[in-house]
Amino acid sequence: MVSLGSCFAANMAEKFDYFKFQNAVNPFGILFHPRAIEKFAGFAANGKEFTASDVFFHNERWHCFDAHSDLSDPEPKRLLQNLNNKVSETAGQLSVASHAIITFGTAWVYRNIKSDEIVANCHKIPQSQFKKELLSVETIKKSIQNTIELLLQVNPALQIIFTISPVRHIKDGFIENQWSKSNLISALQEVVRQNAESAHYFPSYEIMMDELRDYRFYAEDMIHPNQTAIDYIWKRFAETWIPETEILVMNQIESIQKSLRHQPFNPNSESHRLFLSKLNQQILLLQAQFPHIQF
Repeated sequence: MVSLGSCFAANMAEKFDYFKFQNAVNPFGILFHPRAIEKFAGFAANGKEFTASDVFFHNERWHCFDAHSDLSDPEPKRLLQNLNNKVSETAGQLSVASHAIITFGTAWVYRNIKSDEIVANCHKIPQSQFKKELLSVETIKKSIQNTIELLLQVNPALQIIFTISPVRHIKDGFIENQWSKSNLISALQEVVRQNAESAHYFPSYEIMMDELRDYRFYAEDMIHPNQTAIDYIWKRFAETWIPETEILVMNQIESIQKSLRHQPFNPNSESHRLFLSKLNQQILLLQAQFPHIQF
């Protein structure tokens, strides 16, 4: 499983981690818009090698316009090595993955005036150096289609699940956020229908807006879904995409996870030693079936 996209992709990745799925999330950090994700898919498919011309120095750190600031580094060689390693690792992960989950956050993008290139991240460079644009439905459709073709170039059997982040980009404005989400939804629906064998749509945004339409499902900032909402959307995702046989394994893993978090009243008691022995047996049995699982 490979997950790419907005911060909501990271929320879902935490669930995959908890239930011990083999997964990778956002190798280049959070990517918010379709063009950034398309570009990264191209890097992985074509074996992009980053060089000194791809990075720049700002505020005592080296950055890359194609990656999130989480990857920025005081040493340019280390940044380049990290970028190239991430591209290589992602290509390998995609080649054996069963699914890729792509989460779009916004259709608003920033174009670097000097290079005339749309960036993935502005790295706190003055806004005067960028032009803000809204991607049209047609532009997004072409970008998504390119992304699908690039990913299938790496792995023809890959199943790609698209979704729209339920996080509202209020900094763009309330109307602008709705405009952005509308363009993303309109473009996705058409492209998914045209690529029905490999592309699918999961309605994260619609679940948040329609089923969880109450501010008690939001975090304190009233923008991000809270843990209750994330758990609910995950439940709906699991019902849709995870086979019943794997649900049974997930239930075993959850039982072990809860047991590992158990705080004993008396850690030295015989009953607790028996509890730990039984728990260890459960872990060993599970690991015999799935050697990649580690607790």
